[in-house]
Amino acid sequence: MKLVRYIFIVLLVGLSGISVAEITDAPNFSLPTQDGEINLQDLRGKVVYLDFWASWCKPCIKSFPWMYYLKATYQDQGFEIIAVNLDTEKSLAEDFLNRVDINFIIAFDPVGKTAEAYQLRGMPSTYFIGRDGRIYASHIGFRDKDKPKLEQAVKLLLGKPQQ
Repeated sequence: MKLVRYIFIVLLVGLSGISVAEITDAPNFSLPTQDGEINLQDLRGKVVYLDFWASWCKPCIKSFPWMYYLKATYQDQGFEIIAVNLDTEKSLAEDFLNRVDINFIIAFDPVGKTAEAYQLRGMPSTYFIGRDGRIYASHIGFRDKDKPKLEQAVKLLLGKPQQ
């Protein structure tokens, strides 16, 4: 398993803009969603793209159609997206969500406890969590030029060969 992690890290280092830190356990959380509640621990065995966003963040909003594509493309391979909203007023998030197509989990953390646990440094922030529940990489911001790097990181975690 250490060899797999080493190979993954070497491959990710080539994807500039994606940070690879010491591989650590992802802090668990339980948050309300549009349909109930999500507990990160319940997704163990899946690759999780954990994204923190807010309705006022323009790059965050720009990322939603791309996350829709990403989920549709990889969901059959054990892939899940959790987009954690950090607006203090849920209605701001709901207004935005009523205008976009979503096929992934939206969670709400108006107090920011989850963002604090993940030591959030900017918006949007993404954490790449492997099937083993560990954080392998992170990325801050969202630009169109980031899409290939972000998708490649997902493919690496899913075990999909590079193209």
